Amino acid sequence: MQLTIDFIKQKIGDFTPEIALILGSGLGEFTKNLKGVQIPYCEIPNFKCSTVEGHKGSLFFAELFGKKLVIMQGRLHFYEGYEMQDITYPIKIFKKLGAKTLILTNAAGSLKKDLVPSSLMLIKDHINFTGKNPLIGKNDSALGERFPDMSDIYTSSLRELVKTCAVEENIGLEEGVYLMTTGPSYETPAEVKMFGAFGADAVGMSTVPEAIVSNYLGLQTIGISLITNYASGISKEKLSHKEVVEMGNIATEKFTKLVNSIINKL
Repeated sequence: MQLTIDFIKQKIGDFTPEIALILGSGLGEFTKNLKGVQIPYCEIPNFKCSTVEGHKGSLFFAELFGKKLVIMQGRLHFYEGYEMQDITYPIKIFKKLGAKTLILTNAAGSLKKDLVPSSLMLIKDHINFTGKNPLIGKNDSALGERFPDMSDIYTSSLRELVKTCAVEENIGLEEGVYLMTTGPSYETPAEVKMFGAFGADAVGMSTVPEAIVSNYLGLQTIGISLITNYASGISKEKLSHKEVVEMGNIATEKFTKLVNSIINKL
């Protein structure tokens, strides 16, 4: 871990990020008008390379509203063949670099008719349907507890802040439960029906491992899903990653507006 930190600090100097932001599928344009230091994952010791189309696969260090940020331009996924510890390794690095807050974003499929594509959903809780946990293995007590509490994984006080930002910016914002599957195949109609019965509102292939580790490390955590499509069986449309990226492009303006407001108020 120290090798990674030393390498990054050689690139960013005394820049100390206080907020970490992970950009999901179709949301990479958030950094379009920001200036800063960009470091490809593949150059960073112990980082894995992103292989997903539409993900730039870089860390971006920049300042916005007087706040210092580290931004993941595309995340790592379990379905890429990486271990849960690989996926969540960047979160530990962000904590070591000084981050106090993590904002997680993703693209997700709606499990409910009234949660329409292009809408934003504030994650209030999640269901881990992967059968995997990133905390499995020997615990480092210097990082966190062996058995961390997960009752407020998406920090309740920050959820209220996000809701206030949405109202002030006149942005529609739903709130719901996110369920993670491993992917890369989309869910079957039968699975979608089951997930709805579980109490989930949206389904995707990311976010949960990072949120678990973020909570474990003591970071305050926000999760926001961009609803890009109805899940299988909710509509008759065939699902595709291209649709996910296109819907991300459509929703970029309001997503950027909301995240900017959140960062400004943190």
